[in-house]
This record gives sequence, C-alpha cells and structure tokens, in this order.
Amino acid sequence: MIHEPRNAGAPQDATWDRLLEKIRYDGAYPTRERAEDTLRAVLTALGRQVTGDERVALAAALPREAARAFTTEAPALEQLGGAGFVYDLALRTAGTPATARWDAGVVLTAVAGLVGDELVTRLVRRLPPGYALLFGRAELAPAA
Repeated sequence: MIHEPRNAGAPQDATWDRLLEKIRYDGAYPTRERAEDTLRAVLTALGRQVTGDERVALAAALPREAARAFTTEAPALEQLGGAGFVYDLALRTAGTPATARWDAGVVLTAVAGLVGDELVTRLVRRLPPGYALLFGRAELAPAA
C-alpha cells in the first residue's frame, strides 16, 4: 500500500529549495551547489539499493528533482550493507569514507524528515543492516 507523501500539495520547487537549504545548513556545506551535488550523489547511490514498492513510494514522496536523482540508475543486482553503501559512495565521489558517511547521514536524515517515519521504517526494514543510523535512527540488534 502506498500512502500519500507527507509533502503532497506543497509546491515542488519550494519543497526542493527547503530540502537543499536544510542539507546545506545541517551539513555545513559552503554553497548551495555543494549541497545539491551531495544530495544528488547520495540519492543516486540510494537508488541503486532500493527496490520494489519502497522505491516507488520514495520516488513519489521526494521533490521532482530529488526523485530524478534517486531513479537515475537501476537498482544493483546485490544490495550493499550500510558500510558498503558508504564505501561505494566514497569511491564514486572521490571522497573518504568519513566524508561519505557525513554526506549520507546529512542527506538521508533530511530525506527522512521529509518523507515521514512510516516510509523510513519500511526502507530500513527492506535494506541490509547499517542504514538506520544513516537515516538518523538507532539500529537495535537482537540480544544474542
């Protein structure tokens, strides 16, 4: 079941601008262009990991420009865990694992605030371990 996104009815440009400004502020990026590059890189990388109904729901909940970045590439044949996602992002952006972790956390936390808890819960459950923290959530492991 796909629910109406939290930002339904908001002008797409305004939602995109607010998302970029949040990422710029939270990530302490020096320019809007740097924030936008980071947003696009992280969403493109996430798009390679998310499949099925969650992919459709997230694309529908994002502002148009963000949805384009998210759906730019087809999903990978094999999903990466959270650490693998960060290392892959670092390689693709010519950054370090530390900067890629920062970038992913800033963007995915902002996205989580935009799309709502229900969709984020579905995404985290569907992805391999390690993504919850990137979305700004605690990741609890079952007791051994």
